[in-house]
Amino acid sequence: MNFSYLATDFDGTLAEEGVVAENTIKALEALRRSGRGIILITGRELAQLLEIFERTDLFDLIVAENGALLYHPATRRKQLLTEPASLAFVEELRRRGVSPISTGEAIIATWRPHENTVLELICELGLECQVAYNKEAVMILPIGVDKASGLDAALEELKLSAESVIGIGDAENDLAFLDNCQCSVAVSNALDSVKTRVDFTTRAPRGEGVVELIDEILKDDLQSRSPRVRERRIQRPSNASY
Repeated sequence: MNFSYLATDFDGTLAEEGVVAENTIKALEALRRSGRGIILITGRELAQLLEIFERTDLFDLIVAENGALLYHPATRRKQLLTEPASLAFVEELRRRGVSPISTGEAIIATWRPHENTVLELICELGLECQVAYNKEAVMILPIGVDKASGLDAALEELKLSAESVIGIGDAENDLAFLDNCQCSVAVSNALDSVKTRVDFTTRAPRGEGVVELIDEILKDDLQSRSPRVRERRIQRPSNASY
């Protein structure tokens, strides 16, 4: 194997309660010094991310809004990958008592237990939307937009094959992009539904788990795990639905 890129989730993976530990940042810096690149894939709105995390220079590209927005940290260029959020839909959710609601350029987000109201309104209005979950978060996006489609857009921009990418995450919305990576990893605090789908799980949680993975990459490019990873991917169902 020759892994030249790491694709990583943010909340619950790199960060704990929005904070990335200094040793995790140092590990990301070491990975970049090795000549490898990093793609951040997050459900957060870009403005939220930029407000709480200054080191966006660590990433070649950022996929924000659960796959709806591509951001180039070096140039600060944004690229919306789908149609904008419907403000009329947001207002109707508010009218029906859904709160809080967060709106990005394409994503509309709220929290459980409002998912039933969200689904009912989508059906009533006949909208071509889908609902994705990130633990307690409820995200509404156009059909076909998820972290996998966002990763695809990033790889196309970088002229990169998914065969050179290791992915790491913790929640159900990460499964889409993790299954597209040549090697998929869960941090130890990940949901059980994620752990059963990936190639392996780190011993440590969150940022420490990312540090653990990076140490393995820098040590031998995961060569010690190669047979198990190959066997796992052969056994993984090709029509898995998440």
